[in-house]
Amino acid sequence: MKKLLPIFLLLTLASCKKYLDVTPDDEATLNSSFANANEAEAYLFGCYSNMQNLADVRRNAGFTTSGEVIFPINLSDRTTLGGAGGDAGFTVMQGLQNADNPLLNYWDGYNMGLNLWQSIRMCNTFLANIDQPQDLPQYEKTRWIAEAQFLKAYYHYWLIRMYGPIPIEDVALPVNATTDQVRVPQQSVDSCFNYVSNLLDTAIAGLPAVIQNQATEQGRITSTIALAVKAEVLATAASPLFNGNPDYAGMLDKNGKPFFNQTPDPSKWQRAASACQAAIAAANAAGASLYQFKQTGNVVHMSDSTKTLLTIQGAVTESWNPEQIWTLNPYFGWQYQAAARTNANAAANVFAIYSQFSVPIGESEIFYTNNGVPINEDKTWDYTNRYTVVTGDDAHQYYIKKGYPCAKGNFDRENRYYADVAYDGALWFGLGNTDDNNADVVNAVSGFAAPPDALRGNATGYWARKLVPYQTVFGNNTVYYNYSWPFIRLTSLWLLYAECLNEVSGPSATVYQYIDQVRARAGLQGVVQSWAQYSNNPGKPNSQAGLRAIIHQERRIELAFEGQAGWDLRRWKELQGVLATPFQGWNTDPGQNHKTVSGYYQLVNYYQPVFALKDYIYPIQTYDLLTNPNLVQSLYW
Repeated sequence: MKKLLPIFLLLTLASCKKYLDVTPDDEATLNSSFANANEAEAYLFGCYSNMQNLADVRRNAGFTTSGEVIFPINLSDRTTLGGAGGDAGFTVMQGLQNADNPLLNYWDGYNMGLNLWQSIRMCNTFLANIDQPQDLPQYEKTRWIAEAQFLKAYYHYWLIRMYGPIPIEDVALPVNATTDQVRVPQQSVDSCFNYVSNLLDTAIAGLPAVIQNQATEQGRITSTIALAVKAEVLATAASPLFNGNPDYAGMLDKNGKPFFNQTPDPSKWQRAASACQAAIAAANAAGASLYQFKQTGNVVHMSDSTKTLLTIQGAVTESWNPEQIWTLNPYFGWQYQAAARTNANAAANVFAIYSQFSVPIGESEIFYTNNGVPINEDKTWDYTNRYTVVTGDDAHQYYIKKGYPCAKGNFDRENRYYADVAYDGALWFGLGNTDDNNADVVNAVSGFAAPPDALRGNATGYWARKLVPYQTVFGNNTVYYNYSWPFIRLTSLWLLYAECLNEVSGPSATVYQYIDQVRARAGLQGVVQSWAQYSNNPGKPNSQAGLRAIIHQERRIELAFEGQAGWDLRRWKELQGVLATPFQGWNTDPGQNHKTVSGYYQLVNYYQPVFALKDYIYPIQTYDLLTNPNLVQSLYW
């Protein structure tokens, strides 16, 4: 099977029924599509197509509605993120979501959403016709069937996370299907999750554990991937949004039965924990391990401090490394939005860097101090004066330019902060300069990183450095170091397992072990030791509620800017709280700050995000409810 990336881009199929695209192809088309193994393989690539499209973070609510990164709201040109409507996902936080023309519409495929019903229909058609090719060996047929089953399960899962109760489309409809047959009603949330989990189990049995020929098969699904996805599915099903959620007690089907269970079921967490354990065991057997830094390209000087930061970053930006359980083929296409201008070469081409992916100060404050505890809990860290300006010193020589005026909150932070986030005064290794003894500085006050015009600038003064490999060079001849987008990393599985075990029975040595394994790479002590020594709440890791808060924050730090936090915050029912306060940043507008330090370091409210209770579940387009009267609109819409 050929590598997926160049193939899936060539395949598209037209939608038939807008409200639920399940109407089958005509018989002649099907006969042609499955005339032989090559044609059937091409059809399978079509089933993969929208899976690969999910690598685009603009389409991922876990990225665009997480509050980790915001997109400027007052731009004169809103086409800088891939054309008109490219920022649709970000505008959800501005309160622009609606039922008439929903943003991130995955039901119909509009406004940066994808038509996943069409993808499910393709999987069903493939499964119904894969027996036709006479030249297809049984071992390949078994594998292809399992791949289609996985894809169908994942597409359903994506829809469940967005819409809650959805119709289950398990079989291909006949050519002469009636209108009533395609008007499929929604199922309860529990039924939906059980369907996905069971289908994943079926798929796992037919999938290989690892890809044997990476040159030709990278991107194909393995049983190791499927087990990791199953763990995530069951953890989502066990979480408060879907497990005993009283806020959705009023969402009933056409027969008056609730779509959401009203009594939390603790056994769901045990089921999820078992799935995590199985997924970790499979990953270990397949050779998964933490990423180890591998130098590529010319490096003038790299200290151990810088190497640690690049190891943390490389877990994401070094494609297909052993830490990445599941990686999608497409490259991350928005480095120019995440980068800062740090040198004359980059500034010479005004179109090279836009810097519009802006990290709110609130997100920067999620990261720990260098003692491994939250900044508002560390007894030794000056939380009250974190917004005052001090100058870079010898102790931070690889993180902050010596003698440069910089916000005090950027000092004495953990390694993941310095690996993931850049700020005024930060030293940025790479982008053409690989000498960390003479690294370029992010000068956002009066230097290259300051907005050159009203279009190309960072709105908050914080950059998602994690998303830009050090090997990329911007300028008149920009050279990208491209990387494929990781969907699941080993550290995510470890933290998910810790979360599930804590929900089952509270703190334990095993829970601490899996959290501490993640923290160790960042150079931090274990949670018990860190809290006991440095926190003003030393007993926090000893209670289930306290450890839950620690795990949630640990996941937000470890997986920052990877398109995961938004989904986590939703399933925990914490996103509304995160988005309850304004997005804040420094006064980055040169016309207002007059390119002075005192003018720049004024805390400003950029905008107040809008996220109500109804926003946890996406609306179905009003037109779909008219064309399929068996559907029920999401509650509060």
